[in-house]
Amino acid sequence: MVTKHEQIIRHIISLNIGSKISVRQIARELNVSDGTAYRAIKEAENQGLVSTIERVGTIRIERKKKENFDRLTFAEVVNIIDGQVLGGRDGLYKTLNKFIIGAMELDQMMQYTEADSLLIVGNREEAHELAIEKGAAVLITGGFDTTDEIKLLANEKKLPIISTSYDTFTVAAMINRAIYDQLIKKEIIFVEDILTPFDQLYYLKTNEKVKRWYELNKKTTHTRFPVVDEDNVVSGMVTAKDIIGKDKNLFIEKIMTRSPLVVKAKTSLAYVAHMMVWEGIEVVPIVDENSILLGLVSRQDVLKALQQVQRQPQVGETIEDIVASNLKAGNDDQTVFEAEVIPQMTSQLGTLSNGVFTSLVTKASSRLLLYLKKGNLVVESLSIYFLKPVQIESKLTIKPKLLEAGRIYAKVDVEIFNEGKLVGKSLLMGQLIDR
Repeated sequence: MVTKHEQIIRHIISLNIGSKISVRQIARELNVSDGTAYRAIKEAENQGLVSTIERVGTIRIERKKKENFDRLTFAEVVNIIDGQVLGGRDGLYKTLNKFIIGAMELDQMMQYTEADSLLIVGNREEAHELAIEKGAAVLITGGFDTTDEIKLLANEKKLPIISTSYDTFTVAAMINRAIYDQLIKKEIIFVEDILTPFDQLYYLKTNEKVKRWYELNKKTTHTRFPVVDEDNVVSGMVTAKDIIGKDKNLFIEKIMTRSPLVVKAKTSLAYVAHMMVWEGIEVVPIVDENSILLGLVSRQDVLKALQQVQRQPQVGETIEDIVASNLKAGNDDQTVFEAEVIPQMTSQLGTLSNGVFTSLVTKASSRLLLYLKKGNLVVESLSIYFLKPVQIESKLTIKPKLLEAGRIYAKVDVEIFNEGKLVGKSLLMGQLIDR
């Protein structure tokens, strides 16, 4: 049975790209309450199916694929630069390939302007018109307007013409920052990227009997299966441990483990890996907002994906990446590390930030354990003692020492020195994932 929420999402997916959507329209067409329609539209926005723009409304957009994450839609540009749409609203869903800063002569400007690009320019109406004629959208900086004729042309060509109060340099920096953030998001692996989908799953129903578990076990050799009700909502999990010694005619719901750990499709792979290690779980059901089963990930799926991620080159760079790239092994000792405190690693006071200090500790500990062939580290607890502030451009020496290690557990002591003086200590404990 399809819920009203899911019905609305499916309806939104069926709409043409560029269609306008409103709460009242959805509520009227699908005979649901305004509240239900509003929540479903917000969920559609989270899924990247629609985009809401101030003074324009909500429009259906094309959901981005991983390979297109570094490209922005014109609707996203409007939101990024707090813009006002002057014309061409029907083209807001389109994706821009590149943007051009129009700080040049008109002839030169048009040489670089092409279809599906965005021309960033000031109060130059001739440039606005020529760009739209060439199939490019226009972003007017400085809060200027344009002529009614150009607005009509933008509507006819379905190419947005946008105005913003920011100057050209600020706008270019904001768009660059947004593209860079998209690149970082592109590199984050979510469980939806690796899950086994619902139509390929083996699962049990609450009204089925224990003998059905034996049938699935014989067919797949698996011992763990999610349990769903008649609406495919996850109700529990059944493992070999649950069915041992049980009558084969008992209903599954009588012996299943209720309220199992479940995660949403947009949960990061790293988080799921940590939870599976922490809780000792072999498989995790993936559900939607209504707890309906979408798929399943196993411990093996997660570990394999993590190993692949570690081998991939990165494009976007986070603070964690900056710390990792700045952490070098000592010349003669692979268990001692060195790092320089660069500006990105400091607080507003010009000293090494607490967050970066923590990152140095965990990165150095992880590298030590990999060097000793103990496995990948999932941190459980961390005690840090900041003994002295560390200035910008200081040279640090990080000395992690393995105190204790078992098959799945490790304890590491870390000392950080600056010019031979101890500036911080840490005791880290965590679990190990096989390499």
